[in-house]
Amino acid sequence: MDLLLILVHLAGAAGIALVVTRVVRTRGGPGGPVHDRYEVAFLNGGPARVADTALAALQADGRLAVGGPGIVAVVRPTAYDPVERAVLQEHAAAPHGALHHLRLGVMRHPAVQEIGDALAARGLVVDPATRRTTARWCGALVISAFALFPISIVLTVIDFSSDTGFRLPFVFKVAPILFVALITGIVCGAVSARQVTPAGRRAILAYGREHGRVPDAGRLVALHGLRAVPDAVLREQLVAAARFHAPPRRNQRGRRHSPSHFSSSDAAALGVAAEWCATNSACGGGGGSCSGGGGSCSSGSCSSGSCSSGSSCSSGSSCSSGSSCSSSSSSCSSSSSSSCSSSSS
Repeated sequence: MDLLLILVHLAGAAGIALVVTRVVRTRGGPGGPVHDRYEVAFLNGGPARVADTALAALQADGRLAVGGPGIVAVVRPTAYDPVERAVLQEHAAAPHGALHHLRLGVMRHPAVQEIGDALAARGLVVDPATRRTTARWCGALVISAFALFPISIVLTVIDFSSDTGFRLPFVFKVAPILFVALITGIVCGAVSARQVTPAGRRAILAYGREHGRVPDAGRLVALHGLRAVPDAVLREQLVAAARFHAPPRRNQRGRRHSPSHFSSSDAAALGVAAEWCATNSACGGGGGSCSGGGGSCSSGSCSSGSCSSGSSCSSGSSCSSGSSCSSSSSSCSSSSSSSCSSSSS
């Protein structure tokens, strides 16, 4: 029993050290300030906030007009940055200029996805593949601690049945290390689930202090979301567009309510747009390409027809674990660094 006790303590200490070290390393990075309002928007709300920021900026200076019911018209096809160019490109492809299609297309555009890649490279956000792997490590530590506790009780009973001498029960000897491992796994799992790092939050605060009072529609949306859209009509239309592809919500009994316009294809499209590929995931980086989509992605693995936490799929394609692109008949080449084109907050 003494040897087993030593092994349990060594394994527990090693597991705790590995998990804590990984969380600290993955949430570190050079940090630094954000470069523009789109990076602030991505930090605050992902690709969706970036799309809303660009749409608000274009509408504010008269280059774009949005009317009911959610129809977008280009007044002056002039773009001053890659995200605004993405809006104009996607508008040309959006059916009848529908705002919800345009917004979703901008969210998946490579110009928006690359913002997430750049932020991840500077340590302001954690790319999705890294967060998923860290979550698995934390989960493994929690499960191990749970599983070893009943096992230690059984071993305690066996130990007492073989020797009637008085001594501290085995379960009491291993309980402290199991408890510490359990708490460590839970806390580290909660921390690793956050996409924005402490450096990212500091960058947001610094940008807000410097530009928060500037009466610019794009900056206001980047910092405060749709509630800060100055134009009431545009705000109403953007809120409606954001709800169009909203995932089903659960009622009090746990049943899922789906909007009448929500379909499985919408769910796949939303999943693609909600995530982005960062440079070191199974779905990106390393020069992989999507033969049919023409885009490239740099991080995030994909599943269930959506890029999880980060795939950069453009032109409406979604990948599944880096192997195939759905809703676009293009195939994704991968092997720990495939790419797909297309992928919120």
